[in-house]
Amino acid sequence: MRRRYETPFGANPINDDRTRFTLWAPNAESVDLILRGETVPMSRDEEGLFEVEAEAAHGDLYRYRIDGGQEVPDPASRYQPEDVHGPSMVVDPTRFEWGDHRWGGRPWEETVLYELHIGTFSPEGTFAGARARLDHLVELGVTAVQIMPLSDFPGGRNWGYDGVLPYAPDSSYGTPEELKSFVAAAHGRGLQVFLDVVYNHFGPEGNYLYAYAKSFFTERHETPWGAAINYDGEGSPFVRDFFAHNALYWLEEYGFDGLRFDAVHAIRDDTKTHFLEELSRRIRTGPGRDRHVHLILENEGNNASYLRPREDGSPLYDAQWDDDYHNALHVALTGEDVSYYADYADVPVRRLGRCLAEGFTYQGETSPNKGEVRGEPSGDLAPTAFVSFLQNHDQVGNRAFGDRISALAAPEAVKAAAAIYLVSPHVPMLFMGEEWAASTPFLFFCDFEADLAPLVTEGRRAEFAKFPEFSDPETRDRIPDPVAEETFRASALRWNELDDPEHAAWLGLYRELLALRRREIVPRLPGTKGGGSFRIVGERGLTVNWTLGDGSTLMLLANLGSEGESGFERPRGRLLYATSDEAGGGNLPAWSVTWYLAEVGR
Repeated sequence: MRRRYETPFGANPINDDRTRFTLWAPNAESVDLILRGETVPMSRDEEGLFEVEAEAAHGDLYRYRIDGGQEVPDPASRYQPEDVHGPSMVVDPTRFEWGDHRWGGRPWEETVLYELHIGTFSPEGTFAGARARLDHLVELGVTAVQIMPLSDFPGGRNWGYDGVLPYAPDSSYGTPEELKSFVAAAHGRGLQVFLDVVYNHFGPEGNYLYAYAKSFFTERHETPWGAAINYDGEGSPFVRDFFAHNALYWLEEYGFDGLRFDAVHAIRDDTKTHFLEELSRRIRTGPGRDRHVHLILENEGNNASYLRPREDGSPLYDAQWDDDYHNALHVALTGEDVSYYADYADVPVRRLGRCLAEGFTYQGETSPNKGEVRGEPSGDLAPTAFVSFLQNHDQVGNRAFGDRISALAAPEAVKAAAAIYLVSPHVPMLFMGEEWAASTPFLFFCDFEADLAPLVTEGRRAEFAKFPEFSDPETRDRIPDPVAEETFRASALRWNELDDPEHAAWLGLYRELLALRRREIVPRLPGTKGGGSFRIVGERGLTVNWTLGDGSTLMLLANLGSEGESGFERPRGRLLYATSDEAGGGNLPAWSVTWYLAEVGR
């Protein structure tokens, strides 16, 4: 089986030796295709769309020349073998033979996500290197790999959120064919593959759109990265199409099973039909029509309306990363109360209980940290509408020294947290290496050009000046330099740690918990409607109840404190799991968790 998605932009092969080239350049008077050293004029229509057919085959390099001067890569390039400033390459996607034609994806309820960064996940830092580790993930018990952004970024190392060519998987990781081999190999093992995509900004280096398509951006809206992408002004239909087709391209041509949309609260759109609604509709009626395709949001706004089912029963978006859940759990484990953690420091266990039972803790209340109303009511949503996690790239990498939770909290506290989020009816997500308490940090790293690099280093360290522990300039100078190669190297997982008994014990715990989830929880999730209920016990105790899709009742009892807690009521049903043999009666030892299940008719 061969797959190809024909976009209205970029280079689309017509046959083995002929290709159609299309570029939207409304601010250009003329555009020439530069192909194998020859100049081929392109025709322009009234809306600034330039097009030409030329003799070009797979592997040919090309650029566009704007108004006889600046030469630029194709913004819809399928591959950039010489990085973001170099020429684009014609790619014939039908050259790759897929062997996963029977793969139809997996239901959302079966999803256990594993977030990874291709460049630091394996020693090779490539698609091929990641492919070689897929069996580890299967044995762990996850069912979906979520890859951090791949859009071509400047230099040889980056988190991926500085991408500027969203159709081109970054060449530092390998070729398009090697990425497809990774996806096909994952499918062959029953693993879904999700891709993190960024539709809220372009990176600071290598974005040439300003030279010929200023309408890609608007000053009417602001984002943390400057001028917003233009989703609602003059020329916005082309912009909306560019990103909508990008999503469809990854799902169709590369066979991804789902997408995670980065920071959608920064996608500013005042039109009647928000881009997020249009995008979901186009995906659901396209690749999502015939197979399982899942859509995940990152959204500081906690807009629960995006997660509610439509009239036909399908959701706009399957789930949202639940930052409230993480933040409340993190504060409960560590006691940290600075920056956004201040919003959870007053009653962290109560806030965690609300997240477990109702999804968000902020459902229209004012955030003390920002002084703004945040969120919408979410208690009617199924727990599977929320992706819960103990760590992710942001929550680890945005710390000054990239500290993992295992370096910040006591082992018994981390084990209790894992026993909660890996078993609860929310959809869990692990961050690479978490399953063995990896000792390596995950630091912020990038590889910008010489003029930009020192500004990034200075800016990174200045971000932490507001924190008391970094008020001393000498302390800030110890923060790893994001543009230094050793910062990137320090973030790479050390797989030999699995030979150490302590790390192996962590892996055994994670495997045990995910096996429990697969055996007892997942079969009961289909049909689960609405949230649960929670109760606080003493100072740090918590109970939560859910009614699952088969009518059974799942109950969590947890003590998230360093002292024993009394006042718990033993629930009916059978004991599924306990972190401590001492748990019983109305008492729970410090940092302990128990799970019970009461089945219908028993």
